[in-house]
Amino acid sequence: MDEVDIIPEQSPTDIVRTNQYSINDDSNDLIPTYLPRLAEPIIIRGAGHVTVFALNNKFDEEYPQALTHKVSRDEYQETIKRVNLILRKNVPINFKWLLCGCICCCCTIGLSLCPVLCLNKRSKNAVSKVLDWENARLYHKLGLHWRLTKQKCPNNAVQEYVLMIEFRPPLSLSHPD
Repeated sequence: MDEVDIIPEQSPTDIVRTNQYSINDDSNDLIPTYLPRLAEPIIIRGAGHVTVFALNNKFDEEYPQALTHKVSRDEYQETIKRVNLILRKNVPINFKWLLCGCICCCCTIGLSLCPVLCLNKRSKNAVSKVLDWENARLYHKLGLHWRLTKQKCPNNAVQEYVLMIEFRPPLSLSHPD
């Protein structure tokens, strides 16, 4: 049995020793506190040509290399297709309402832009609902969490909505709640 090689588990977390110490009241022993350090989240940016109020009409379907041993390529593409289907239906309608609102903006003192804001909020809620369903169905079991967040573009100060895939810490069974 000594000749068996042990393959270490590939995990997105590393154990990091912090500078905080907990002091036990019975003795003067210092016990170091260890916290898991998670890998950087994966950002999926919009890849479409139409953007309405920071929401793009589709996201990039390219499989990120950081997910190679975490989730299958088919599951990833299925999730992206579900999100892109919602955006493909909703964002062009939002764009048409935005054009109509801009044309009528002078006459309505800006109130004609309210439908666009409501439709955009509805689109974001629909995408978030799909991501929550996918998280509960598959990704939380794999230690991942998808969410729609607003983030600054790297080239300028404009913000856009991106899909963020975060790594969740593994459950610790040795520590009580």
